Amino acid sequence: MRYGVMLDTSGSIDEVIKETRWAAQGGLSSVWSPQIFGYDALTLLAVVGREVDGIELGTAVVPTYPRHPIVLAGQALTTQAASGGRLALGIGLSHRIVIESMFGHSFDKPARHMREYLSVLLPLLQGQAVSFQGETLKATTMGPLDVKAKPPPVLLAALAPVMLRLAGSVADGTVTWMTGPSTIGEHIVPSIARAAKEAGRPEPRVVAGLPVCVTADADAARERAATTFAIYGQLPSYRAMLDREGAEGPADVAIVGDQDAVASGLTALFDAGATEVVAAPYGSDEERKRTADLLTSLAGR
Repeated sequence: MRYGVMLDTSGSIDEVIKETRWAAQGGLSSVWSPQIFGYDALTLLAVVGREVDGIELGTAVVPTYPRHPIVLAGQALTTQAASGGRLALGIGLSHRIVIESMFGHSFDKPARHMREYLSVLLPLLQGQAVSFQGETLKATTMGPLDVKAKPPPVLLAALAPVMLRLAGSVADGTVTWMTGPSTIGEHIVPSIARAAKEAGRPEPRVVAGLPVCVTADADAARERAATTFAIYGQLPSYRAMLDREGAEGPADVAIVGDQDAVASGLTALFDAGATEVVAAPYGSDEERKRTADLLTSLAGR
C-alpha cells in the first residue's frame, strides 16, 4: 500500500525539507504540496527534491487558469529535472470564487477549458511542439521545450463525471480531497477506470487525500476539523462529494480516533479502490506526532 503525506507548508522551507526527509526515511511513498496562497508548489518541490532523495514529490494541486499551459509545462519539466524525475503533477480547475473573484478570470466552460488545457500541456510535457487554437486558449511554440526531463505523470483533480471521464481518458489519474470511501468506491473509481479502459489507457492512479488525526479525544478532533476545514464544506465541488457520502461536513470524512480506528479508516480508502492514500495531519503537536508515527508504521508493513 502506498501512503503519502500532505506537507505542512505554513513554516519555513527548511521545515518542509525536514518533513520530507522524515517521510522518505520513514518509508512513505510520496509527499504532496498544496498550491494555495503561500509557497509556489513547483518551486518548493524543486528545492526539496535537490535536498531529499527517494520519494515522489506531488502537487495537490496547481490551478490551471492562472498559468498558461506553456508556462506550466516549463515549470513542471524544470521541477522534474531538478528532482531527478520524481514529480507527480497534480492540476485542477480550482473554484469559481477563486478564479473569478481573486484572479479575475472567467470560470465559464470549465470542462472545455481543462480539455483544451490538456491538449496543450500533455504534448509539451512529452517533448512535442504545439500549435493549438481553441475556444478558451491559444498556444503556439517554435518547437519542443528545451528541458531535459522525462514527462511527469499528470493527475487531474476530478470529482464530477465529466472531469473523471477526462482524467481517465487522457491523464494518468486523479487526486481527490474531502471525498469519503463510499464515494471513492461507488463514484470515483468506477468512473475513471471505465474512461481509461474505453480509451485503451493503463489503470489510473486514484490518490485519495483526507484530514487525519490520531487522538485520544475523537470528539474534540472532529470539532477541530469542523473549524479548520470549514471552507471545504462550502465549495460546490467538495460539497457535492460530501453530499454523496452522506456527510454533513468535513468533520464527518476526517479520519480520527486511536491508532486502530485511524488505520481502519485509511484501509477503507484502499478497499474502496484508491491506489494511494495521502494523509493531511492536523491537531496538536502530540497528535500530529502520533499520526506521523502511525503513517510510518503502516508504510513499513
